[in-house]
Amino acid sequence: MFLTSSSDVIREGWQLSITDDALARLKDLILSGQLEPGSQLPPEQELASQLGASRSSMREAVRALTYMRLVEVRRGLGTFVTGLEPALLLEGVRTAAQAARDESTFEIFEVRRILEPATAGIAASRITEAQLAELGGHLDAMRKATRNPAEFMRHDEAFHDRIAHVAGNSWLEALLRGLAAPTIQVRTRRLQAGEQVPELAITQHEQIYDALARRDPALAEATSLLHIAATACGLRHQSSSSAEPGGSARHASGRPIDGGAQ
Repeated sequence: MFLTSSSDVIREGWQLSITDDALARLKDLILSGQLEPGSQLPPEQELASQLGASRSSMREAVRALTYMRLVEVRRGLGTFVTGLEPALLLEGVRTAAQAARDESTFEIFEVRRILEPATAGIAASRITEAQLAELGGHLDAMRKATRNPAEFMRHDEAFHDRIAHVAGNSWLEALLRGLAAPTIQVRTRRLQAGEQVPELAITQHEQIYDALARRDPALAEATSLLHIAATACGLRHQSSSSAEPGGSARHASGRPIDGGAQ
């Protein structure tokens, strides 16, 4: 929309102010619990009248709340407050993490180094035989997919996701799932380009699995920390070498340096 005069600017600002006010008031009704999860919002005209806003402003406010995952529009039924589950509300974390560039990516690793070892430690004290078998299944699938980067990373991601689930904290699970996104993207590209040795990643996952199988929280924390630190180190080497003539960083043996973690 192009504004052609100062009056247009004033009208546009006024409209935005009304929409922002309607959004703030409607959001407060949800966050305060006056509109509970799963409850249906009044019809648009009635809601606009109750909040003293125009129907167009209310429509924009509802659209904004939809993007926030606070409400959902069910075709033919109306608008409802979502279940407000962490996995839904924290979807934006994944988008933000995927947008990370350069040094910001390594700041994400700093957050993961704080959260993931603690998560693995909690999981070690709670994991069941069935959950351990599920992790073992993903580990076996990784061993079989060393020549299929997409499949390898799918099970790598699932392995970590299940550990977070076992820990039993839905907010932590959703947060870690989002923060893992940029690493998964980068590692998939490195596997496809032959710049990463999948066997090293498998070894590190085996160490985490063994710690969980022993129900040893301290060992689970240590192996998880080593795993994340190795990933950051490998990606840091890759980032540095890509800026230099001659290509990727390598071991003295000539093999590519690999952080190995998700």
